[in-house]
Amino acid sequence: MTSERTDAAEIGAALLRLRRTTGLPVAFGGLIEAGGRQVRIQQLSGTSTASLRALVVSLGNGLGGKALARSHPCAVTDYRSSRQISHEYDEPVRVEGLRSVLAVPIVVRRRVRGVLYGALRAAQPLGDRTLGAAVAAARDVEQALVVRDEARALLASAEPRTGDEGARAAAWEQVREAHGALRALAPRIGDPVLRAELLAACGLLAGAPGAAATKTPAASAPVALTPREVDVLTCVASGVTNAVAGERLGLRPETVKAYLRSAMRKLGAATRLEAVVEARRAGLLP
Repeated sequence: MTSERTDAAEIGAALLRLRRTTGLPVAFGGLIEAGGRQVRIQQLSGTSTASLRALVVSLGNGLGGKALARSHPCAVTDYRSSRQISHEYDEPVRVEGLRSVLAVPIVVRRRVRGVLYGALRAAQPLGDRTLGAAVAAARDVEQALVVRDEARALLASAEPRTGDEGARAAAWEQVREAHGALRALAPRIGDPVLRAELLAACGLLAGAPGAAATKTPAASAPVALTPREVDVLTCVASGVTNAVAGERLGLRPETVKAYLRSAMRKLGAATRLEAVVEARRAGLLP
């Protein structure tokens, strides 16, 4: 999945969470485009028209632009008559029939990355509980972006550099350590969307071009391992025992052993080390 499609899917999932947790019937949002001064509304949820689709919101303009400029949630009881905001976007808001609107910025490491909106078609105050639930939805997106940014930074650090093989090898070990940490963390994440985002970042690390030297040039039928088999192999690759792997993954040592045997059988490996090597060749591990 491309970065743009992944971003759209993440925003879409956050909007569904926002509607579910706040009870607001309408939600929409997007991320900042290249250049860092505008947000294009990428996803709509609960809307009845297309008036807001692809709307470009500039920093400082309207409710969302105000939230972006201040890096702080903002809300108005009646959008069209509010004196707290500028009114560049009144027409699409009117066409959709929105009155009470909130906007929550998505902020990653003090940098604004996007905005989520929630809205009612009636002019009534949006309380602290509603605003808090909307902020929580934005925090989920922020966490997912942090994970993705970290994965990309690690991959960039592991790219080949002429005459610097030692540094590249050390960077690639960092990639593998990060992959192992994320695989161990993912099962503990209750939110299915955030968990899927973590696993997607793991896949990005495992499929990195920097691992090309360990992959089979012309692989035969792809090996299908279960997520838990990959988790166990990730721990094995870091050199830990079955008992330590079990502690990391919340499994009994006997269960770890069973997953490992199953993975070895699928990979055609006779030893733990051979299983790790084959998994790397198959692009399942970095």
